[in-house]
Amino acid sequence: MSDSGTARSVTGEDEVVDLCRELIRIDTSNYGDHSGPGERKAAEYVAEKLAEVGLEPQIFESHPGRASTVARIEGEDPSRPALLIHGHTDVVPANADDWTHHPFSGEVADGCVWGRGAVDMKDMDAMTLAVVRDRLRSGRKPPRDIVLAFLADEEAGGTYGARHLVDNHPDLFEGVTEAISEVGGFSFTVSEQRRLYLIQTAEKGMHWMKLTVAGTAGHGSMIHRDNAITELSEAVARLGRHTFPIRVTKTTRAFLDELGDAMGIELDADDMEATLAKLGGIAKLIGATLRNTANPTQLGAGYKVNVIPGAATAHVDGRFLPGYEEEFLADLDRILGPKVVREDVHADKAVETTFDGALVEAMQSALVAEDPAAKAIPYMLSGGTDAKSFDDLGIRGFGFAPLKLPPELDFAGMFHGVDERVPVEGLQFGVRVLDRFIDAS
Repeated sequence: MSDSGTARSVTGEDEVVDLCRELIRIDTSNYGDHSGPGERKAAEYVAEKLAEVGLEPQIFESHPGRASTVARIEGEDPSRPALLIHGHTDVVPANADDWTHHPFSGEVADGCVWGRGAVDMKDMDAMTLAVVRDRLRSGRKPPRDIVLAFLADEEAGGTYGARHLVDNHPDLFEGVTEAISEVGGFSFTVSEQRRLYLIQTAEKGMHWMKLTVAGTAGHGSMIHRDNAITELSEAVARLGRHTFPIRVTKTTRAFLDELGDAMGIELDADDMEATLAKLGGIAKLIGATLRNTANPTQLGAGYKVNVIPGAATAHVDGRFLPGYEEEFLADLDRILGPKVVREDVHADKAVETTFDGALVEAMQSALVAEDPAAKAIPYMLSGGTDAKSFDDLGIRGFGFAPLKLPPELDFAGMFHGVDERVPVEGLQFGVRVLDRFIDAS
């Protein structure tokens, strides 16, 4: 009770931790083959939280259990272009035996909320829900329409989430020109006087591919020079050991310029090995944005120890920089050789936008209001997000899930890692920043 004897209304900061914990407790593990529990329960949870504050959310189920939730908030000026805030509710699987706290417990310990999805990306889902619920409870309309999308299947390429909605329900995003979502807006502490907040303005494209080599089946005891396993293994080893050439994109060059200025050191784009050595923990996040990559992830062949199989297969996670897809595919075919048949399992484009405009200014002003040491800078994500799908509708995407992080926290290592966790204070900071951002955008 307050001094006046009236109860204080619940704020976004008050409930963001509980929202995050409750979302984590809903197991939405995505195995990429519909064998997981699906996102339906999370979609219903989100819809309930939005309906409680007067919205009319819609649930779209693209496949049994694979559901997304979408709602629109009317702004003060509906004639303005709308803003999309999107997040995914699925998570990668987790083995509980490897974790300090159970990955689906939403435990609060050591000042953090622990669990699968704590940073990828149920933290942003919770911050978005907290801000929206607070604004609607207090009758604060945003300056323009906001579309909210809580999506299925991002961790397997978005086919049953963002891609399904873009292809089948594009009217949901009518008038939307800009979007914010995951893997950006988090802090990198240079000093107490300067914290850089990395805004994602670009992300690599993907070719998840299956490699197949055909050979001659036969008896395992015979001399056999046409062995599919041998041929494929040699090709996969060549690919796995190959170092693709460094290609510094405009986004990465801008990032290095800003980071070098902030750190007071020269970061030479022409000597990236030396540059990475100066970056400490952030090098993990940035290193893969300097070149195309192709990592073998699965192998398969044979059915009996004394039978030489007629074919062998492998799967590879390939990622290419904006503007370098043709070079990447040509390199792949040269490395693999003529006997390997390459086919895409899932492919999507790279995206890149400029770091300018009113939305960027709104991010910077919101961050500085809550952290005077803040400066927003652009960077490229080595992975991919649902921004690729929304780009097809002409929506300019940014990674902006604001978090002020302790300098010692290995944030990059949290993504798909063991003991994923997000600081409680970081969540509350994110709620304040997002609220200011909405007002300024």
